[in-house]
Amino acid sequence: MSLAFLHAHDGAEPHTDAVWGVCWTNADTVLSISADGTIKQWDSISGQVSRSRPPHTLGIVSLSVDPSGKQALYNTLEGLTCLWDLEDGEVKGSFESYARAAGGESTEPCTCIYLYLVYASLTAPAINLAHILETLGAHIAWSVSLNPRGGTYASTGGSGNVTIHSAETPTFGERRATLTSGRSKFGMFCKHSPDGSRVAMSTDAGQIFVFDIASSSIQAAYSSHAMAVRSLAWSADSNLLLSASEDKRLILHDVRASPSGKAGSGAVATFSGHSSWVLSTDISPDGRLAVSGSADKTTKVWDIGARAAVSTVQDQGEVWSVSWRPKPPAHGTAGAYVTGGEDGLVRWWRSAGAG
Repeated sequence: MSLAFLHAHDGAEPHTDAVWGVCWTNADTVLSISADGTIKQWDSISGQVSRSRPPHTLGIVSLSVDPSGKQALYNTLEGLTCLWDLEDGEVKGSFESYARAAGGESTEPCTCIYLYLVYASLTAPAINLAHILETLGAHIAWSVSLNPRGGTYASTGGSGNVTIHSAETPTFGERRATLTSGRSKFGMFCKHSPDGSRVAMSTDAGQIFVFDIASSSIQAAYSSHAMAVRSLAWSADSNLLLSASEDKRLILHDVRASPSGKAGSGAVATFSGHSSWVLSTDISPDGRLAVSGSADKTTKVWDIGARAAVSTVQDQGEVWSVSWRPKPPAHGTAGAYVTGGEDGLVRWWRSAGAG
């Protein structure tokens, strides 16, 4: 089986540097973050920018949007985490993780160290970034995720653990709990399950940890990949977790919990076909398809049941981020997705026949 995805349109005002993250929201808008330090909200029909923030000094590396599509959480290269209200355009909270450390001491390395770290992380083979940051004494946030239930957000980075923070305006950023992995690796990516009960974290060494938030314990740990895991995507029912890695593969994990709390059967499928790092992935709202973006300058759509690629789209540069439209597709169509890459463009794609 093969599917055809058509290029619908591009964003009307491109970023001036690479797009490092995109998210198609339940409000049917799209958010994008960039190495140019900006975050933009787009109208999905026209491709026009409907709202944006003034540029930060350094790039924005992580993005998470709440289920209503009304709030966006993002994190900059130096570890500044902000909560942006998409209705009134105001920042409701900000937290400087680079200025916090265990014991309350300030740990702000110089900008040149951060630039080296991001260059190494984004362009070079995976290295032990955790060791470098630990040497600096830093607990700097890299990836962030809003809890769908509200009230808190998760972060991971140099500590190799997941920290749960307050997402409430008066106490934004305050630590509520630490979920310990027991490994001194760099936390590359974290993402809450749609039901808000768990958070998954991946490392630069290819490990994946699934934490139960209520008990602050590890529910499952996987070593499915040989290299850094760049992206994670949950199925809508919170039963499956898809990982995208620098080892050129995507791996599907069964993470369903039994009544006893034991995790599911683990890796159940491998998707191979990219010729370079897989940088981003997402699962369609109906759970039938997955999309992936790669440094090989292609976007692939995968049939999860058939364990096979059903569409390959050649792009002009590395595809850094992908996101499915959360609205269920029309009958007889495969839906739509959005991509962002090194050329600074946000691109919309729809399956043939989709409106």
